Amino acid sequence: MKILFTGGGSGGHFYPIIAVAEALNDMTRERKILEPRLYYAAPDPYDKEVLLANNITFVSTSAGKRRNYFSILNFFDLFKTFWGILRAVFRIFFLYPDVVFGTGGYASFPTLLAARLFRIPVVIYATDAIPSRVNLWAGKFAEKVAISFPEAAEFFPKDRTAYTGNPIRKSAMIPAREGAHEFLKLKREFPIILVLGGSQGSETINDCVIDALPRLLQKYQVVHQTGQKNITEVEGRVKIVLGNNFELAERYKAFAYLNDVALRMAAGGATLVISRAGSGSIFEIASWGLPSILIPIPNEVSRDQIKNAFAFARAGATSVVEQNNLTPGLLTSEVDRILGNPELARGMGEKARTFARPDAAKLIANALLDIALSHEK
Repeated sequence: MKILFTGGGSGGHFYPIIAVAEALNDMTRERKILEPRLYYAAPDPYDKEVLLANNITFVSTSAGKRRNYFSILNFFDLFKTFWGILRAVFRIFFLYPDVVFGTGGYASFPTLLAARLFRIPVVIYATDAIPSRVNLWAGKFAEKVAISFPEAAEFFPKDRTAYTGNPIRKSAMIPAREGAHEFLKLKREFPIILVLGGSQGSETINDCVIDALPRLLQKYQVVHQTGQKNITEVEGRVKIVLGNNFELAERYKAFAYLNDVALRMAAGGATLVISRAGSGSIFEIASWGLPSILIPIPNEVSRDQIKNAFAFARAGATSVVEQNNLTPGLLTSEVDRILGNPELARGMGEKARTFARPDAAKLIANALLDIALSHEK
């Protein structure tokens, strides 16, 4: 049995694949069937170590990106997409998987098209409240459609669509409550605010948080994921903002990237999360049962995050601050409003946990196994 995953370009498309792969390995043991051979098709492996750890073979493809704004690169990427389709057809002809699972994004288009041409069953997963163009197209022929947010159901055929929530990796789902403060080298007497800017970090959030630090660190501690390309600049600016106040400086910890261990520790120690509103981030926060402040990417850059954020807010689990309104003063006031009211913070955390769907990966894995086994016959 062969199962081919495709998607990528961001952690929001990649990590749900890993969560489903983990569940597939568990389900094959539970159902006492041979473990499937797993493959991942994308222009780059995104995280080679994670693929290797889950016995997933990387299959190199090519894909052009279609941007929401005018760029001459859109023209040149048409040729990249055409070449990607040819490569995908060639690779799928020789691999011939029993089912293809796609998480959307430009990287998945050539592989999904090749699967369509060879009449290989396709299952797609829509990560956001507004599905991507690729998923809207693939939803017309996919055997099953899994969605993260109930709002996405209106875009797909009802009889083939299931509200599963977002598949979360085991390593990110359960916070590490023990040893978190020691790992982060922070004190227990001050609440910890965890700042997440998405897989690449967010310069907008970084700038706002840095300017707010002199006020935030009077009452809180901050664990800040800056993004690899931003870490040096952030550390330099923080030194200027905090000056020689070593007491406040000890309450601030910057990380370029939070690996699985560091993320679990940070989530285990955190009292509040400030984050972008990618689907993966929202469902991780939900699984942790923490109150949050979401700062979605504006619609002109990414059309999904605002919808994601307000879907989570309607559940009573978060506070949304749109980027155009974001200031250090507003951010600090919102933190004080939530953490200054323990009942409010606790209620947001409880509603966040209710929003989470911890069985999402298992539901999708079962569907993939059922389709793959029937295709084998």
